[in-house]
Amino acid sequence: MDQLLHIFKDLPGFLDQFIQAHGTGVYALLFAIVFCETGLVVTPFLPGDSLLFTVGAVAARGSMNPFVAAAVLFTAAVLGNTSNYWIGRFIGPRVFSREGGGSLLERLLNKKHLNRAHEFYERYGGKAVVLGQFVPIVRTFCPFVAGAGAMNFPRFIAFNIGGAILWVGICTSIGYFFGNIDWVKKHFEMVVVAIIVISLIPVAVEFILAKRREKAAEAPTA
Repeated sequence: MDQLLHIFKDLPGFLDQFIQAHGTGVYALLFAIVFCETGLVVTPFLPGDSLLFTVGAVAARGSMNPFVAAAVLFTAAVLGNTSNYWIGRFIGPRVFSREGGGSLLERLLNKKHLNRAHEFYERYGGKAVVLGQFVPIVRTFCPFVAGAGAMNFPRFIAFNIGGAILWVGICTSIGYFFGNIDWVKKHFEMVVVAIIVISLIPVAVEFILAKRREKAAEAPTA
């Protein structure tokens, strides 16, 4: 666990070392991390936003091809979300209808996080798949909840692709253009937190608009 925390705190250094040792094998590593974070339901702790930001910064130094890296990350996110959707479609109804027991996967699921994603999905519907892509924890569970809620699969895929394009494009681009500034490198963890906060802005805006719509609907008509 200590080694894992050390990697998370110095992702640029970890990726640099991995590239020196394994070269283009880094693309397989990136695919595996993002696919697991978005697709395995039980691994929401893996780095998402911070990894994408770091990939952009490392690619800007010439250590990786930015277009190949972005394509790999996009593919991993789409396939991971799709896998998660079908897992939710298969076991989701049972998870929400009973407490504890069931399969190993059901026992491993964090019910608190799952309920949070469910509330997020109930509030925003299909847009939750796009907005949730930018929210840690929710990103992992939202496709599962969409599957459990039997969202139409073509509709899910459309939101899934759109969310992955925005997530990968925004986070890697920020890393590419700003990740190698000296101040950013010295305050990497602070910058990652800032990225997460900024990524929550669309969710906050949607929340405010939804509240206003609710109040307008509840207001008595003249």
